[in-house]
Amino acid sequence: MDESKKFLLQEKDIPTAWYNIMAEMKNKPRPFLNPATKEPMKAEDFFPLFSQEASRQEVNDKDSWIEIPDEVREMYKIWRPTPLVRARGLEKYLDTPAHIYFKNESVSPVGSHKLNSAIPQAYYCKKEGITNITTETGAGQWGAALSMAAKHFGIELAVYMVKISYNQKPYRRSIMQTYGAEVIASPSMSTKAGRKIITEHPNYQGSLGTAISEAVELAMNTPNCKYTLGSVLNHVALHQTVIGLEAEKQMEMAGEYPDVIIGCFGGGSNFSGISFPFMRHNFTGERNTRFIAAEPASCPKLTRGVFQYDFGDEAGYTPLIPMYTLGHNFAPANIHAGGLRYHGAGSVVSQLKQDKQMEAVDIPQLETFEAATIFARTEGIIPAPESSHAIASAIREAKKAKEAGESKVILFNLSGHGLIDMASYDRYLAGDLTNYEVTEDQVEENTKGLEKLI
Repeated sequence: MDESKKFLLQEKDIPTAWYNIMAEMKNKPRPFLNPATKEPMKAEDFFPLFSQEASRQEVNDKDSWIEIPDEVREMYKIWRPTPLVRARGLEKYLDTPAHIYFKNESVSPVGSHKLNSAIPQAYYCKKEGITNITTETGAGQWGAALSMAAKHFGIELAVYMVKISYNQKPYRRSIMQTYGAEVIASPSMSTKAGRKIITEHPNYQGSLGTAISEAVELAMNTPNCKYTLGSVLNHVALHQTVIGLEAEKQMEMAGEYPDVIIGCFGGGSNFSGISFPFMRHNFTGERNTRFIAAEPASCPKLTRGVFQYDFGDEAGYTPLIPMYTLGHNFAPANIHAGGLRYHGAGSVVSQLKQDKQMEAVDIPQLETFEAATIFARTEGIIPAPESSHAIASAIREAKKAKEAGESKVILFNLSGHGLIDMASYDRYLAGDLTNYEVTEDQVEENTKGLEKLI
């Protein structure tokens, strides 16, 4: 076993192809459905909304490997490969026999993993001659990433940012505007969907489902414009697999293999990125790694939601997606992990959860901030509130290893840093944050109207 703390790759080690887990799943995810006809959707059905190449990737369940375009890989070289780090300080603090590693995606120019998909999505739009794109963002990390990518390829971008995050995280908004994007607090009066929500709920602080509705509506009503999404969809999970593919090589350098792999969970992008390349070895029987998705207790779609077809947005503009969901009109609590406040899980992750290929845990807000401060004080990196869910789960696993006297190898994805989230740390350190729980009655009430298509 290599005793060094940091494991670095070279530019030549950046993957040349993304790993498409759908091609190797025993049970393929159910298809997206047209909400009017309930017919399965083909690639061309997505063309009005997404770039054609992203649409083809969305439904591709045949090719295990999809080539990364040279132009995309060239941009990846700005910050990739990212470091794999042995968290020796955290291990010492926990006094655990477990070996804890983290993949540090916070070193990207925008401070998170989101650029891994923002760049190819913007590239495919540019290649197709698209001049405008729209998107939504929760905490602002996806919006920041797409703002940078859009500017690089000369595309105009409009971002609908969840209103509570728009107010909580003004500097994330400033980053997007610095890159040249237009940022609108959602819900807004600029769309039919936004106006309806504001009329019915004047003080509503927004949700990712609402922001998606507004971004989709604008894209569909703007000439030569496409919509882009930062999580949930299959092609987004595909692009993020550069994380796990690099981590595989780095764990080999370390002379170890993960017993447990953890990612925080909103819609599934970074969890998929760190997990899917390793999961393929479970499919073949070579390995028996556990995979844990760590979500907020206030938005527990994987742990307490229902597995059913639902809309990906609040207004019902999107196709019907087979997902673990809390209901597309679920109004999440105003927690500071804005990137995890989404009502549903992606179709691939939902099928893997249904097939017991992975686990999920829900973690209270205060536990995540406690884990974040421990990590900052032992490893020197202040993590994003979203990433802190993965850290909290890793700490739980490390404590279990200590109790059992087992030397487990734990790998988690540090999806982003928290240097633009210090207002939330101020509130935590001042004792102003609280936990939020979702009751079973709330889940039942919010999902009872879903059509039982599964």
